[in-house]
Amino acid sequence: MTDGLFELLLAVVGGAVRVGTPFLFVSLGECVTEKSGRVNLGLEGVLVFAAMAGFAGSWASGLWWAGVLAAGLSGALLALIHGVVCGLPRVNDVAAGIAVMLLGVGLAFYLGKPLIQPQAAQIPSLPLGEWLGAAPGSPAQAALAINVLFPAGVLLALALTWALRRTAWGLTVRLVGDSADAARALGMPVGRVRALATAAGGFLAGIGGSALSLYFPGSWSEGLSSGQGLIAVALVIFARWHPMRCLGAALLFGGAGALGPALQSQGISGWHDLLNAIPYVLTLLILVWTCSPTRTLEGAPGELNLNQR
Repeated sequence: MTDGLFELLLAVVGGAVRVGTPFLFVSLGECVTEKSGRVNLGLEGVLVFAAMAGFAGSWASGLWWAGVLAAGLSGALLALIHGVVCGLPRVNDVAAGIAVMLLGVGLAFYLGKPLIQPQAAQIPSLPLGEWLGAAPGSPAQAALAINVLFPAGVLLALALTWALRRTAWGLTVRLVGDSADAARALGMPVGRVRALATAAGGFLAGIGGSALSLYFPGSWSEGLSSGQGLIAVALVIFARWHPMRCLGAALLFGGAGALGPALQSQGISGWHDLLNAIPYVLTLLILVWTCSPTRTLEGAPGELNLNQR
């Protein structure tokens, strides 16, 4: 009984890291975007398009890191389109985001059809289980094989926390997000800052997309995202627009998504389909909780509370 519980906990922890890695990069990207005062609801399209582009880049080059770079650049390009369009007069961020989401998903489905069957170079794992002395082939060894992008994401969360507080770039992004009028009074190009922040967020989200197609599940298919781009918007709200809290929220959502498969690996399969819905239930609860008119969201950029132009 004790061994089974230990294996279950290992499976959940390993699954939290595995499933949470895409959530981490997408949420960090959306955090940067929203810090500038813009919401990118097109992240789902960015994620799916980047996953396709990353798989194509890895398949064509035979290099997994080339696929990750292609995913990041394609995500930045699609997000930049969103940022430029939203800078036009009388354009609503939400409507533009939905259009970008449909564009990204449509392009990915159309361009990615030849990629459904081929195999591409995969993102490697860090064998923490072997380093810690786990027996070969044991559940501990499998659970502690960590995607190399995950520690990079942790370092990135730390770097963004520092940069948003201590660098001129971070202070500029935060000022534009908190008060566009004050930023304009200081001569800051608000539209350009927001467009670049949106593109940077798209680059990070694109890396998250590469983790889907090149690590877990490790192949390209039209339904690999399962709404993770949209969930990331709620995840950033839950994290209160703080990069390190995005790390914790990503692991929470990743663990919720891994609970069903972990129980199934222990022979508990009766509630499998219901447990797979936990991340979506969490998203709904977060949205209901944050929509209370009496609740003030600590850390929310001031421009996100204003009417869109």
